[in-house]
Amino acid sequence: MYRRVVAVLLGLPAVWAQNNTCCQALQHAGLAHVLYPNSTEYDARTESYWSVSAQLTPHCIVQPTCTSDVMKVVKTLVEGASCSSTKFAVRGGGHTVWAGSNNIEDGVTVDMGLMDDVTLNKDSGVASIGPGARWMHVYGALDPEGWTVAGGRAGSVGVAGFLTGGGNSFFSARTGFACDNVKNFELVTANGEVLNANADENSDLFQALKGGSGTNFGIVTRFDMFAFEAGNLWGGTATYNKSVTAEQIAAYVKWTDNVNDYPAGSSIIFWSYVPAMADIVILAAYEDTEGNEAPAGFDDFMAIPRIADTLRIDSHKALTDELEQATGYRDIWFTMTFANDIEILTKIVELNEAFVDEWKANNDPDFINQCMFQSIPTIFSERSAERGGNVMGLDKLDKNVIMLNFNIAVKTADEEAAARPLLRSYGERMQEFAASKDGLVDWQYLNYADAYQDPLGSYGSENVEKIRAAARKFDPQRVFQTKVPGGFKISKVGTGSGSAVMDEALYGDVKEETKTLANLSDA
Repeated sequence: MYRRVVAVLLGLPAVWAQNNTCCQALQHAGLAHVLYPNSTEYDARTESYWSVSAQLTPHCIVQPTCTSDVMKVVKTLVEGASCSSTKFAVRGGGHTVWAGSNNIEDGVTVDMGLMDDVTLNKDSGVASIGPGARWMHVYGALDPEGWTVAGGRAGSVGVAGFLTGGGNSFFSARTGFACDNVKNFELVTANGEVLNANADENSDLFQALKGGSGTNFGIVTRFDMFAFEAGNLWGGTATYNKSVTAEQIAAYVKWTDNVNDYPAGSSIIFWSYVPAMADIVILAAYEDTEGNEAPAGFDDFMAIPRIADTLRIDSHKALTDELEQATGYRDIWFTMTFANDIEILTKIVELNEAFVDEWKANNDPDFINQCMFQSIPTIFSERSAERGGNVMGLDKLDKNVIMLNFNIAVKTADEEAAARPLLRSYGERMQEFAASKDGLVDWQYLNYADAYQDPLGSYGSENVEKIRAAARKFDPQRVFQTKVPGGFKISKVGTGSGSAVMDEALYGDVKEETKTLANLSDA
């Protein structure tokens, strides 16, 4: 009450006082790690977000250390009188690039970074992983034991968002998407209850969490993943001059149609503008998960002259540590999926070069661009189905396709503001061309989508309804739809997650409740 009066006397919004009082309430609940602006710890956590775009300034950051802490956090934020109008964000590894996805400006950020333990039970073949872990932590713990899991391909990527957004791994053709390798999710719901979701217990929630984005239902506090014994892999990166574009495209189209017959292989190829070279080069990541050196599946790629490569036999961790992009940039991403077609791939590469030329002609040359392609063959979903399936909707496809991540990383806020609409316009031109060739696939990968895109909606009506039903059942008061604005919300399907319009069919009176909360906050 005192802080509210002080705020009014100083001419500050009443919500400012409540947000700060809410932070104090978290401390009073017994939470030891509540971080405030201008402290060393707060600044360090803010700067640890991979994309500068996500480095917002919440009123405070709370870091739970265990599941019981998360229960206290949720109960305080949801039920505490001091927090009634305080919105909050949930951060796992902090790798999602767009502002507001895993952080918040006016509210509280629940930072899971201290919950990063990785334990392996060899008898059960399960690795239990904390939601604040990154894949570098996971492989760092498992590799020395001779075990691994089907997880992310870049070490700095966070576990939680990657798994609840689907997850594509080196092992997808052998084990399905990474989310299909989760045996059990432990989750704290909006009422502070701890649930386990697996094939036998809360199976509807279990399936919805596999691609449906965790913050539609609660806060995941542990991932139990199927682990397996594994030796070193063969792989690394290869660099090519862009003059071999035609050969690379032909090889990649052929590769995509061969994955079903060569499930041990993984290949990512991207045309990338590199500031040091002031030009676009072709970069490729090749892996054989069985450790076979330069196997026959890569013959077409190996026949193309390379500038350099790092191909070798090495650990899972070492190969994922290599696949990193520089930090300190503001990152803007766009994703689409299209038919495995040489003409479409060629046009996208041409449009990417036109985008780079247009940006470079008018802006600071210190930027990074990637036009990245990943094969999504039908065997991925076949393997997923063997483990109970997910809600991503790719099982409806009867042909091999390719997924695109088209992005730019720039240095300043002004550059980000200029680059965002330009990248989107080129991305839409790519979609239009694919559609003109009857090759645009109505599916968007959640982990690569920008805020305005609608990946959940691209999963198909049946899967959308599964996610909606789980949201209704496990968050009946709509807390994670209304108080947690970040991420892709099932209540906004069909409008774009960045839209303020909500799905009336699911949350009929949410807009009125939100308006009432806003009026109370400003009173």
